[in-house]
Amino acid sequence: MAQTTAKAKSPSPQATTSAAAAGTSSSAAAATAATSPKSPASPKSHSSGAEVTSEVVGTEQTIQAADNLDEDDDDAGSALGSDIQSSTGSLTESIYNYRVLHGRTFNAPKTTEYWAPNDEQQNEGLDLLHNCLLMALDDKLFLAPISDNPQKVLDLGTGTGIWAIDFADMYPGAEVIGTDISPIQPVWTPPNVKFEIDDCLLEWTWPDNHFDFIHIRALYGSIPDWSELYRKAFKHIKPGGWLQDLEMDVRIQTDHVHIPDDHVFEEWGRAFFESGEKNGRTFRISHGHTMRDTMIAAGFVDVQEVKLKVPCHGWPRDPKLQQAGLLLYAMLDQSLEGFCIFLFTKLLDWSVEEVLVFVARFRNEMKKKSNCGWILTTVVYGRKPEIGES
Repeated sequence: MAQTTAKAKSPSPQATTSAAAAGTSSSAAAATAATSPKSPASPKSHSSGAEVTSEVVGTEQTIQAADNLDEDDDDAGSALGSDIQSSTGSLTESIYNYRVLHGRTFNAPKTTEYWAPNDEQQNEGLDLLHNCLLMALDDKLFLAPISDNPQKVLDLGTGTGIWAIDFADMYPGAEVIGTDISPIQPVWTPPNVKFEIDDCLLEWTWPDNHFDFIHIRALYGSIPDWSELYRKAFKHIKPGGWLQDLEMDVRIQTDHVHIPDDHVFEEWGRAFFESGEKNGRTFRISHGHTMRDTMIAAGFVDVQEVKLKVPCHGWPRDPKLQQAGLLLYAMLDQSLEGFCIFLFTKLLDWSVEEVLVFVARFRNEMKKKSNCGWILTTVVYGRKPEIGES
């Protein structure tokens, strides 16, 4: 991102907003949910990869809204409790190469300046999102039908390491490696987890045909060439092993109320899409069937695509989806400024004051449970063919 120098200033959020590129139903209409046969459950946990059931699956599902949504809850985070947090982890290598931008710390890897902060405030949001996605995926850490005894597992872009730790607890016989550009993982981990500071855009140093399972989550806005990333994963996965990627849209959409083109939810999406295009790292990777088609082109077979509507705020009638929505709301509420501050000031040439005004407008609408908002989430997984398999 640092190399972007010539840029035209994007419209300020204080000006009249213009039409967004997509309506609230276009992404959902373009995609269908697909599931694989259920794999055997882990002996330690029911959170193993398997078919997702109930109304949490698919873009055609309708999430039932609870009653009395006009009484908007401005304090959704208070309903969450204090038990959602990461607890353990270790680092084999530490690289503390931070920069400060408007009071927030960002990592500076070799390939680019990463767009989101790596400070405690943002990292707490990553753990909230992890627990939100667990609930949205029916308490499953992954959907790929991996073997009952995975030996070598890679969590690419591990963040706080919470997914890698949960997986290692579930499969104590597996060696789990979590990589990230920031050393933000906790100090104590299960004995079968290690964290490494690594940039997935650089050359991978693991042997070919090495991993039974590679897990990717929420790298949107970070990857210049998704085809290359999936090809790297294909090269380093064992024949018969699996790759799974989960990516989220940046827009809040709704089935229950009309969101006009000049609504702040649409303006939010447009600003992220524009900044991603200027930086050469798209925020649209979850749209349509891009992930599925790219994974197939990389050589994977048995590729499955699942589309989920993850609610934002506690508006769903279903208790589990309501809790997932509260977690997503809490994550966004404490993360909005961090999401915007680098992208919009450095790539769209907004002032800090304009960013803060824009975030305030967005937060005000996000607080309204009656909007019944959701974020489209795409999960795609595929298998590397066995040697000699046609």
